[in-house]
Amino acid sequence: MKLFRFGPMGAEKPGLLVDGVGRVDVSAFGEDYDETFFGSDGPARLARFYAEQPARCPHVSADARIAAAIARPSKIVCVGLNYRDHALETGAPIPTEPVLFMKASSAVCGPYDDLLLPRGSLKTDWEVELGVVIGKTARYVEESAALEHVAGFVLLNDYSERAFQKERGGQFTKGKSADTFAPIGPFLVTKDALDASDLRLWLTVNGEPCQDSRSSAMLFSVPALIAYISSFMTLLPGDLLSTGTPAGVGAGRKPPRFLSAGDIVEFGIDGLGEARQVVIAPG
Repeated sequence: MKLFRFGPMGAEKPGLLVDGVGRVDVSAFGEDYDETFFGSDGPARLARFYAEQPARCPHVSADARIAAAIARPSKIVCVGLNYRDHALETGAPIPTEPVLFMKASSAVCGPYDDLLLPRGSLKTDWEVELGVVIGKTARYVEESAALEHVAGFVLLNDYSERAFQKERGGQFTKGKSADTFAPIGPFLVTKDALDASDLRLWLTVNGEPCQDSRSSAMLFSVPALIAYISSFMTLLPGDLLSTGTPAGVGAGRKPPRFLSAGDIVEFGIDGLGEARQVVIAPG
């Protein structure tokens, strides 16, 4: 299944991408794609609803805004330096354990929404990543059972203001959490429909190729990350794991290159769609 959300900010509705039909509005199902939905076998229940009542699911207008593929999660847990080439380009040591930090859920936005530079931004950078949406409460999960706790996968960009991250106290979260710094989507693919172990990730800025790698190059796999993270905190249904970015970020270029108003960032992952954002000046 492919789940998406659409509509104006603050009034988003759930949608479903149906083979041979297109985008349909499943508001009649009565639930958004949130903790309650994912924690109660929501995708399977939605599939049954649509199979039984397709007439209650009208087409979504082609010009509708595509929102974040999931409702605001309780938390976004990110993994740093999870690709060897990215660690090397930044001069960081290769991690022996996953490097974790948090990203504020208020950073969530749609995959085609503008990227708003934060006030005082000097070094806003791009990071295409594979996102994992949790489908069942995960606490001290064994790696062998980790995928049982996954609802699906999404395209994500872990935008980062490097000056805030590295020069304002050396703390990751403050450089990761500005509004619009977590575009999610355009859709979520349920785990039964996608093997995420070897997917191509790519990103361009103003048409120039910057990142191009595969999820198989991650130092720590999705099951390993779920097992590791759940040993430190409980992961709730609808929570989002951002699994790290490959080489090609702006901070790794010589000289470094960061985003400015007017830039266009495009990125995608095999099977998870593509996103496009226009960078705009601080409000």
